[in-house]
Amino acid sequence: MTHADPNLYDYWPYAGRPKIRWPGDKKLAFWIAPNIEYYEFQPPPNPKRQPWPRGNPDIQGYTQRAWGNTVGHWRLMELLDKYDMRGSISLSIGLVDHHPEIIEACAARKWEFFSHGIYNTRFSYGMTPEQERAVLEDSIRTVERATGERIRGYLAPALTHTESTLDLIAEHDFWYTCDLFQDDQPQPIKTKTGQLVSMPYSLEVNDVITYSVMGYTPEQYTDILKRHFDQLLEEGEESGTVMCIPLHAYLVSQPHRLRIFEEALKHISEHADDVWITTGQEIAKYFRENYWEQSIADIQTRGVTTGGTGFAPSR
Repeated sequence: MTHADPNLYDYWPYAGRPKIRWPGDKKLAFWIAPNIEYYEFQPPPNPKRQPWPRGNPDIQGYTQRAWGNTVGHWRLMELLDKYDMRGSISLSIGLVDHHPEIIEACAARKWEFFSHGIYNTRFSYGMTPEQERAVLEDSIRTVERATGERIRGYLAPALTHTESTLDLIAEHDFWYTCDLFQDDQPQPIKTKTGQLVSMPYSLEVNDVITYSVMGYTPEQYTDILKRHFDQLLEEGEESGTVMCIPLHAYLVSQPHRLRIFEEALKHISEHADDVWITTGQEIAKYFRENYWEQSIADIQTRGVTTGGTGFAPSR
């Protein structure tokens, strides 16, 4: 990592890349990522960030997020069942102990789980590599014990990182990261070991950004999702694209929002002939097995690098 560029990936122009085709000759890989998070009422302080923006503790913020797990998630789960969509759960690992019934319900539906740290109020800032390793190993063990599933994806808690994060998750055989927002297709990431893919996970259509930051109405959010999807589907004619909708039940599942949001899912499902409706793990697996080598070869052939040691050796 340098002061000029973090050297996580090379500049790789969109046009002219090796053509991607998803299974069944689909044009767009679509996945939906409900964040099932746990926020502590009085988390330990971190000098780099306040856990509750209104002050610590924040009973309003705490209970709003608790509503997401008590009410909102169940509503969202029923809606995804209706459209035969499996969630890829961005999971606060501590929730396995706090709300095992949610884990059981998701596992029964064959949903994917990936790590979003232990709690969304425990930031990575200031962690040593040993502390981050402990978080990753705890995440792997805890989900495996609860579900039998080996997690393969990672989204840093509250989007907080260290300079070691990506190398450490690759070292622990994670297949994809959601923490980079540089592309609409998967891209190989430079790590010391492993084959780590940057998975498209858009902040632009994340309900936290649209509702909490931008203040959009439910109708505006649904319109954004439809237009986002339509553009990526059109570009998928040339080479397969990826669309993710990151969600938080305490926001999208509010009674005045959920039915309008459903219109976006209906719109996407009406294009099922062209869309692979899947999980983050399945997209990463397919890309690693079918496009990893030629993607790296294309990047290196173009010769537009940002320096550094490059990609880990292939296995």
